[in-house]
Amino acid sequence: MIPGAVLQAVERLAPPSQEVRFCRSRDDVRLAYAVHGSGPPLVVVSCWLSHLQHDWASPVWRHFLEDLGAISTLVRYDERGFGMSDWDVTDFSLEARLADLEAIIDALGIERFALLGMSGGTPVAMAYALAHPDRVSRMILYGTSNGRPWPVSEEGRADDEAFRAMIRAGWARSDPRFRRVFTSIFIPDATEEQMSWFDALQRMSTSTQNALLSRTGRQTVDIGDELPRIQVPTLVLQALGDQAGGFDQGREVASQIPGARLVPLDSRNHILLADEPAWAVFMDEVRAFLEPDRRRGSEDRRPIADLSARELAVLRLAADGLSNQEIAGALTLSVRTVERHLSNLYSKLGVAGRSARTAVVADFLRRTG
Repeated sequence: MIPGAVLQAVERLAPPSQEVRFCRSRDDVRLAYAVHGSGPPLVVVSCWLSHLQHDWASPVWRHFLEDLGAISTLVRYDERGFGMSDWDVTDFSLEARLADLEAIIDALGIERFALLGMSGGTPVAMAYALAHPDRVSRMILYGTSNGRPWPVSEEGRADDEAFRAMIRAGWARSDPRFRRVFTSIFIPDATEEQMSWFDALQRMSTSTQNALLSRTGRQTVDIGDELPRIQVPTLVLQALGDQAGGFDQGREVASQIPGARLVPLDSRNHILLADEPAWAVFMDEVRAFLEPDRRRGSEDRRPIADLSARELAVLRLAADGLSNQEIAGALTLSVRTVERHLSNLYSKLGVAGRSARTAVVADFLRRTG
């Protein structure tokens, strides 16, 4: 059961104009993804603990959503087995997770975008950049793994057995004492409020079985030898004192990807917290790295004149405040056809997300009076 204080926080800190949508992966797993913000598209390749709705109330995650949404059209998703995506799954392989990302990109209908791989999601981002280099404008890897199987040492195997025992014993309990071990590794410098939230997030985000199976899936990833083939501009951000992944993994990845730049972050937290100086450094680096996409987006955005007569008619009625169903009735079209016209015209204008689309409608009203 989610603590009452957490539920109250969710209601108080509702996501601003977030659109939550669903699609199916190739094995029919239902995936939840969300879009908010404005600017060039930035697709976050999910870390393993997330919940698209509840993360907005999180003292651990909310600043990521707000600050990144201020400089990009931010796309997030809950991985298979987590959050608002289907929990009844058994395949947590890299191949399945890559197919999930491909399905979400297809559902979004965006041609070119930046990728932000976070923590356990970084191998999926790297695999996508390898498979679709023409689609990725640039890639950010934060808290990255090195894309190799683990654990490899006797000590590592002993630690893994202990962690698995704690997951089995304590993941679903109301008492967070076992989950607090994971919390202390991920955010050792957090306040008690932040740690309590992360304790609760583990339990609310997935089941005990999925926590174990996904851990196995991450441990068997093996794409480290492929990293020199990545050809997209890459920025690697890694905390110097990261206790969950380790700085050496970020250094290894940056040394393997041609032209990659490594930025050390002065923090012990695997998840940077809003009030630590390293978060300002993170945002400055990401903002500067994405600036070429922002400039290109402004240069490439096509004018209203590029729209067809039917698309202009649909946009004109949308600007008048009509719903999709009302537009369909006015133009004697099906609702699905109206939705397709809207999707096509937004794609032509190079925008994604509710905020950006609202701006297009407002601009149309301004131009046409």
